[in-house]
Amino acid sequence: MSQKRSIFEEVSPDQAGVPKPAPKGGMIDTRPRGARAAIRVWLLVLFALVVAMIAVGGATRLSDAGLSITEWKPVTGALPPMSDADWQSEFAKYQQIPQFALQNPDMTLPEFKGIYWWEWGHRQLGRVIGLVWALGFAGFALTRRVPVGWSKRFWLLGALGGLQGAIGWWMVSSGLSGEMVSVASYRLAVHLGLGFAILGLIAWYVLSLGRPEAALLQARRLAEPKLFGMATGVMHFAFLQIILGALVAGIDAGRGFTDWPWMGGHFLPPDPFAITPLWRNFFEDPGLVQFIHRMAGYGLLAFGIVTALKGRRSAHPVTQGAFTLMGVWLLLQAVLGIATVMHGAPLALGLAHQLGAVVAWVLIIRARHLARYPVVQSIRRSK
Repeated sequence: MSQKRSIFEEVSPDQAGVPKPAPKGGMIDTRPRGARAAIRVWLLVLFALVVAMIAVGGATRLSDAGLSITEWKPVTGALPPMSDADWQSEFAKYQQIPQFALQNPDMTLPEFKGIYWWEWGHRQLGRVIGLVWALGFAGFALTRRVPVGWSKRFWLLGALGGLQGAIGWWMVSSGLSGEMVSVASYRLAVHLGLGFAILGLIAWYVLSLGRPEAALLQARRLAEPKLFGMATGVMHFAFLQIILGALVAGIDAGRGFTDWPWMGGHFLPPDPFAITPLWRNFFEDPGLVQFIHRMAGYGLLAFGIVTALKGRRSAHPVTQGAFTLMGVWLLLQAVLGIATVMHGAPLALGLAHQLGAVVAWVLIIRARHLARYPVVQSIRRSK
């Protein structure tokens, strides 16, 4: 006969003959996690390729090489000229466009090869990016290792990449007829702007995948909405400044006025509204375009510093550091921009300034991400 027990006595699962159940986490922990680490590596490879694409694109523009390939052949164009006859054919096509007739009538075949390789490399990088995206996404999708809710985001990256290729040709085609000796500056601005948008999305995805989904949901409860809003404002302001920088590069406006803080000895450049109709001055007058870029740079720096100081008052040390680094880099980028102008925008400084914009863009996005998803540190770790 079994012994009587008190109703308050604890009964272990083993004594009761019932196996002890394994502890279970929350519902979010029972979802398939997907290959978050592997996907993050894939995105980092794409990120590096897009940065290289921006750098090579900048060199292509600064060396006036963007119009050296006059046809758009997404597949067959992957092969460069393989014989002397092929090179002569490509050179003959280039000789038919305004840039050769109006700017480079004395160019030789060896000189043409020098600019051709810049443009070919730029287009080849675009093909490599598309291939890396397609193979990576297909591999993760076929093995069902894409985290829940992420497929649409990766499709968006692919769609924007395809659109970028089409915009690239739309940009190049603007300089193949009429009297233009380079691509239209506003089309260049669209092309560069979309490149930075793609880079920003990849950076945001990499930051999000670097932490477990449960940790992100918990962190969002501690988000700092006002700081996030200010960081969003800095991000939009920086994007505008990048677009203005593309307009400067598109018409070589960075080489027209090399004095600072004045322009031609005055606050405003001479005859800033000489072109008719009036609106064309904001896109085609080198002095006015550089002036607007300068003023926007001062505004971005001021707003960025104010936001960085606000971020310094965050309750989270990692967030504080991110906003401090953002503010410091914006200051360095402004100094680099001034140095670039004062030296007449040589290739090396021009590329450094463009890559500095990439770093600033990523640091702004990182600070914004941490304002939305702060890293919570324990008291023991913070000591």
